[in-house]
Amino acid sequence: MMLFTKLLLAHLLGDFLFQPTKWVVHKEANKITSKYLYLHILIHFGLTMLLLWDIELWWWAVIIALSHYMIDLSKIYAGPYFKNKSIPFFIDQALHLVVLYCCAFNSNLIGHTVGLVREINWPLVTAVVFASYPSSIIMAKLLEGMSDRIELDHKSLPNAGKYIGIIERLFVLIFIILGRWEAIGLLITAKSVFRFNDLKESNSRKLTEYILIGTLLSFGLAILTGLIYLGVR
Repeated sequence: MMLFTKLLLAHLLGDFLFQPTKWVVHKEANKITSKYLYLHILIHFGLTMLLLWDIELWWWAVIIALSHYMIDLSKIYAGPYFKNKSIPFFIDQALHLVVLYCCAFNSNLIGHTVGLVREINWPLVTAVVFASYPSSIIMAKLLEGMSDRIELDHKSLPNAGKYIGIIERLFVLIFIILGRWEAIGLLITAKSVFRFNDLKESNSRKLTEYILIGTLLSFGLAILTGLIYLGVR
């Protein structure tokens, strides 16, 4: 399980934190000729080797990198055939997780990794990373069909909603780890108070429903992440 956590952390870092949006756009436009596709795969290889910290496992990092290349390339070419763009994204992520699972629970690989340094709390690091940018992207994919129907407030700060969501999920994760569930209720109440004036002035039922769904989804992802962490730590 510890090994799978490390591989998952490498995947989250490579696919979400170290892959700018312009890389994704460039890959979709240029497909197999995109330079960012190969840079993306190289980053995954480097992150996998860094977290495994065992030169003898280089060939497993190669397998993960090559499978990532094939899965990403398939998504790039198959994506235009899907009306719902979220479907290729979730299929892509599911296939990556299957590869990581197969690698992590292979008996030979586990035998090689006995005795690796465990001072770092890898489940906690992975939980924190997932609660940040990966969760934001997952939420954006789930809510993109609704966001098109909401009038944008051009007075808002750029990406303010994304960063507010990341901060609130990290707070929720911390509260769960500390066992302070009541603090989560206070956090929801505080956010509701700040949002009340905006919703009152807009007088938009769609906006109210959108914010409510987004808030519940954000808190739900954070709570689920915290519960999984408590279960595997």
